[in-house]
Amino acid sequence: MRVENVKPPPPSTGLPPLELLRSFEAAARTLSFTQAAAELFLTQSAVSRQIQQLEASLGVLLFERRHRALALTEAGGVLQRAVVESLERLRDATARLRAVPTLRQVAITCTPGFASFWLIPRLARFTADHPQVDVRLSAKLEVLDLERDRLDVAVRFVPIERGTGPALFEESVMPLCAPQVAKLLRTPDDLAGQTLLTIEMAHPGDPPTTDWEPWLKLMGLADVRMKNTVRFTHYTEAVAAAVAGHGVVIGRMPLLRDLVQGGSLVAPFGAGAASRRAYFIESSRRAAHNADAQDFIRWLRAETEAARRS
Repeated sequence: MRVENVKPPPPSTGLPPLELLRSFEAAARTLSFTQAAAELFLTQSAVSRQIQQLEASLGVLLFERRHRALALTEAGGVLQRAVVESLERLRDATARLRAVPTLRQVAITCTPGFASFWLIPRLARFTADHPQVDVRLSAKLEVLDLERDRLDVAVRFVPIERGTGPALFEESVMPLCAPQVAKLLRTPDDLAGQTLLTIEMAHPGDPPTTDWEPWLKLMGLADVRMKNTVRFTHYTEAVAAAVAGHGVVIGRMPLLRDLVQGGSLVAPFGAGAASRRAYFIESSRRAAHNADAQDFIRWLRAETEAARRS
C-alpha cells in the first residue's frame, strides 16, 4: 500500500475506534496479521481491513508490507509505544480498583451523652458481628441534616411529642453523686451543702436547675438551693465531676444506668421522674438502600430491649 493511496484523515481530532487500536496492538506486537487474527478470534482479512481503516483515518502508513513479513513504519512505532503505554496504565488502574474492596459503612449521628454513656460501651458488639462494616460516628449537640451530611442514622433526643421514627427509650431524671457524697444526703434539704454540677443552659436566663424540674415536681419541691454551681460545656464533663465526688448532677436514665449499677454513682433519694423526653431513631433515604444501616437499626432496638429486660 503506497502512501499516495492512503486517504487523507477526516477532519476529526477524536480517538480512532478502540477495536482498531486493539487490532493494531496485536499486529504490531506479533508483526503478523494472521497471528493477530488468531488472538482476537477474527479472520486475517478482517484484521487487515481494520489496519487499513486505521491508516486511512490517520493519513499515514503504520506497516511496511513485505513478502510474507510486516515491519512497523516510523509512524507505526510511535503509535505502538503510545498504545502499549495506555494499555499498561489501564491494566494498572483496573488492578488497583479490583484490589480495593467495596466500602461498607454506616454513618451515625447522636448527642455526645448518648454516644459516651450508652452507644460506645455497646458498640463493640455490633462491630464484632459486622467486621467488614466501618462505623462513622458524629457525636454533636448540633442537629445534623441526614441527607445533606450524607448520614444513615440519627438518634434524636427530643420532647416525646416531637419525636419521629421508632422510639428507643424515654428518659427519667434523678440526682446522682458519688457514694461518699451520698452518705451526706439524707433529705433534699442536705443538697444545700453540696455543689451543683450542671451544663450551660440552651436558653440564656434559664436557671441551672432547669433539668431538675421533673424531679422537683415529683418531690413536691419548688426549687433546690445548693452551696455553689460549677457549669460545664458538655454533660459528659458534669458526670465525670460527679463520679470524682465534686458534687451532685442530675442523672439522665437510662444513659447512666451502667455507672449506677457499677457503683460509681448513687441515687440518694430513690427513683427518678419522667422528663417527657425520649430518644428516637431517624433514618435517611440512603439508609433504605444500605443493608448495614438496616442491621444497625435492628441492633439498636435489640440492645434497648435487652437492657430493658436485664
